Amino acid sequence: MNIVDVEAIAKLAHESGIPLVVDNTFATPYLFRPFEFGADIVVYSATKYLGGHGTTISGIVVEKGGFDWFNGKFPQFEEFYKEYKDSIEEKDLRNTLFTKRLRINFLTDFGSHLSPTSAFNLLQGLETLSLRMDRHTENALKVARFLASHDEVGEVSYPSLTSSTYHELSNKYFPKGSGAILSIRLKGGLTAAKKVLEKVRIFDYMVNVGDAKSLIVHPATSTHFGQSKQDREKAGVYEDTLRLSIGIEDSADLIQDLKQALDAINE
Repeated sequence: MNIVDVEAIAKLAHESGIPLVVDNTFATPYLFRPFEFGADIVVYSATKYLGGHGTTISGIVVEKGGFDWFNGKFPQFEEFYKEYKDSIEEKDLRNTLFTKRLRINFLTDFGSHLSPTSAFNLLQGLETLSLRMDRHTENALKVARFLASHDEVGEVSYPSLTSSTYHELSNKYFPKGSGAILSIRLKGGLTAAKKVLEKVRIFDYMVNVGDAKSLIVHPATSTHFGQSKQDREKAGVYEDTLRLSIGIEDSADLIQDLKQALDAINE
């Protein structure tokens, strides 16, 4: 849960003549609007919060429009422009060149289309996005504060906590809350992490995130399995790390579930 200074990166990217692409999956457009801070392209794994229930594999690419693809660094876009400038209105083609190339090369030529059922499932989820994200972030902050107060927890990584290194950036970019993903480090190491995973009852032990239900995972042996210990730790993933995706259940139930699991570590 690191937050970068998006405006500063956008400025650096544009000075270098390259677009800024932001993966906004964890925040969603409800919590963070990258175009307002200089992003050129925003991508989402819609399988997560946009859909809301982890039932549909889908993705979204959104182009702001207006980036200069003719600065000499993108010959593939110049070639595409030459090929289609006589069949697509020039102003529209220049303004959304990335989207046009993506649509024609990958959707039209390779058939990378959503099925109607998948599109329907995604649209159903989007209807409740604001309600769910409000509940996700509200629950996440309550859970993070509880975890920070528990004797078995050595560290909580969640930007909305005042103790977070990223708290100031969180206030700037995420005034509605910094999402529902957080991680903790346990004082008891790997043994303690295993115990918590065995004892939780409401949290499901699954590697995906952004679901309406709460999920927990041990990244070192799942999402980051196969990486060296050194590489994992550079990414903030230790043997004592657990990652939580906080759902929309009652926050008191979530806290009680974590409490009983943490309290059981020394049994």
